[in-house]
Amino acid sequence: MANTTVEVLIEGGKATAAPPLGPALGPTGLNIGQVVADINKKTAEFKGMQVPVKVIADLDTKEYKITIGTPPASALIKQESGVQKGSGKPQSDFVADLAIEQLIKIAKMKEDALSGKTMKDKVKEIAGTCRSMGVKVEGKIVEETIKDINAGKFDKEILSGKTELTAEEMKELAEEKKAMQADLEAKRSQYESQAKKVLEEIKDKTSDEKRKALGDLKIPEEIINKLVPKDDKKKK
Repeated sequence: MANTTVEVLIEGGKATAAPPLGPALGPTGLNIGQVVADINKKTAEFKGMQVPVKVIADLDTKEYKITIGTPPASALIKQESGVQKGSGKPQSDFVADLAIEQLIKIAKMKEDALSGKTMKDKVKEIAGTCRSMGVKVEGKIVEETIKDINAGKFDKEILSGKTELTAEEMKELAEEKKAMQADLEAKRSQYESQAKKVLEEIKDKTSDEKRKALGDLKIPEEIINKLVPKDDKKKK
């Protein structure tokens, strides 16, 4: 039995017979149209994302297996929440809110890569990543949502594998994210104003001393980097 493996990076749900996939599959003798259709079916949930795909083909029988490499959970959370990055202070400054259905969707997409034994455990793993990014779940901080998950509040959704949201639910999440982003922007403005005031008071200090002073005040790192770049060794 002679096997060969074709590895490509494609946008989820948009594989075609064009390069790089088509020419790579040509020598295998596989039905390229069928392989493309199977890949698109397996990667449909990853719309808008680049996904690593492996096609393992038996050159004798023309049978094949497709394996999909999933993006990091953090990337999937950003995709679901519609934010470009997580929070610089995830325990206090929140950037978005996800519904339990969205966590279930991500857990199913990452199922093979997660260590939890049950889907409930896997959903809690994704919730843990949300916590590190400053993303709430079901309108609550993640610690509270995990308590609800443990208490069985979302057993029905998890057991059914529900991943779809109604238009009204999506609208509510979008409005909440908009409010969070406005609040976050106001906090960033306050942090920056505070930082500039402190920097004026210690303008004769070294760059490292300035960075430490701002860090001690819990100023977000992105603002520290903006006002006192790391490579600015002697800025006064």
